[in-house]
Amino acid sequence: MKEEIERSLTKDMQVGGQAVIEGVMMRSPEYVSVAVRKANGEILVKRDPYVSLLKRYKFLNIPIVRGVVVLIETLYIGIKTLTFSADVAIQEEDEEVVANPKKEKKREIFTTLWLILTVFLGVALALLLFFYLPLILTGFLKIQQGFLFTLIEGLIRITIFFIYLWLITQWKSMRRIFEYHGAEHKSIFTLEAGEELIPENARKYSTHHPRCGTNFLLIVMIVSIAVFIFFPRPYTLMDRLIRFLFVPLIAGISYELIKICGKKRNNKLVRALAAPGLWLQRLTTKEPDDEQLQVAIAALKSSLSKEN
Repeated sequence: MKEEIERSLTKDMQVGGQAVIEGVMMRSPEYVSVAVRKANGEILVKRDPYVSLLKRYKFLNIPIVRGVVVLIETLYIGIKTLTFSADVAIQEEDEEVVANPKKEKKREIFTTLWLILTVFLGVALALLLFFYLPLILTGFLKIQQGFLFTLIEGLIRITIFFIYLWLITQWKSMRRIFEYHGAEHKSIFTLEAGEELIPENARKYSTHHPRCGTNFLLIVMIVSIAVFIFFPRPYTLMDRLIRFLFVPLIAGISYELIKICGKKRNNKLVRALAAPGLWLQRLTTKEPDDEQLQVAIAALKSSLSKEN
């Protein structure tokens, strides 16, 4: 296990994760692992080999473009693992599926279609809520100057984002997921420090990580202001839709910035830039207990190990 950790440390710490229902997903350069705490206390671990498109197709691994590829992969893997954790939570249905191979096949087809639909609707909702709605609201202000219009629109977008995060933190069922989110960050910090992956070592680390997806979303909001600041005020529907064409560019630039925040985290300027995102994680992460740390560590170890 120590050799596997050291091998991972030489790969620029390309390990990330996501909280799921009563569990954590971890993704290493070669595997995607999900660990879920079952109702009986057992930790169920599922691991699948996965090599990024950036490694399979080198021409995609260029600045800006790779950010868009990573975003698409992250959405797909995230929804897939979240669906798996939800399936584990419904134990009675699982037992029926195991006893009926035909139903299992139908369920796999349904799950695939559901993943495609969920990803599509999720992206569409995000674009509508965080990109189109701010344009509409800013349009009511009758601002003519493009610079001022973009600045106000960006502030409205960030405000909507904060309100959205605050609302989901009020949902009590989400607290467990936020705790597993904190466990994910603590376990990754432990790995990056080169310490043994055990709850005792992970416990002391922060739940706020500079490479968190929360940071990425906030950076997207800020980068969108910088990109659209050169645009004139949109008057027509076509003017607004044209801005959607620049969303991949914004995502790509944001990805490059989040990579810098992860690699140069001790740089004073980088720390200052990352500070708002780390502060925002006060909403999206909570302090986990040792059992949740065990789950996160189980997922992390599985993603790093060559053994089944």
